[in-house]
Amino acid sequence: MSGTFPSTPAPASIDVTSFEPNLVSVTSNLRRQVRSRGAQRWLFKVRFPPLSRAEHDSIYAFSILQRGQFEKFTWVPKTIGTTRGVTSQNPVVSAAAAVGVNAVSVDGLSNSTSNILRSGDFIKFSGHTKVYMVTADMSSNGSGAATLNFSPKLTTAVADNETVTTNNVPFQVAFSNDSRSYTTDSSGYYSYEIDLVEVV
Repeated sequence: MSGTFPSTPAPASIDVTSFEPNLVSVTSNLRRQVRSRGAQRWLFKVRFPPLSRAEHDSIYAFSILQRGQFEKFTWVPKTIGTTRGVTSQNPVVSAAAAVGVNAVSVDGLSNSTSNILRSGDFIKFSGHTKVYMVTADMSSNGSGAATLNFSPKLTTAVADNETVTTNNVPFQVAFSNDSRSYTTDSSGYYSYEIDLVEVV
């Protein structure tokens, strides 16, 4: 199964990790050599508050249908998935960009508007499954255009007129292991947490 992870109940907490593997070696004279593998993915530990059986069973059943790590699905983190900037803006890529760049030109914005996107916001291009993070506050000029800086570098080319999702950003994820467990006791409430890994 795929689908979208249930939006309710909302998590009590989310741990976010950026994983960028490098090849590191240290010579006999302790000089360090590092080579980037040119990859990045987001990792999440999602903890839920104490759940009633009705709340728990719906998300646990969805989890079981994923068959461990086998399936991938969409997860929209409400807490961190929306810009801290101007939520009414809808950026559109104004010039195609190649794999390996970390900035694109966008337009379709309100003229001369400050902090439309803020550093730390998550974004997704419409033609991508990869999610990126904004690395500098973005403000528009008098023509409603701006430069969008982000990390990691583009893993797929971006086409002219691709839209940029800045609110309710959907991550394509899978479970990071094959076990799905929960805890319950005489209170009748359930404890549940999941570990997710971005897959593209």
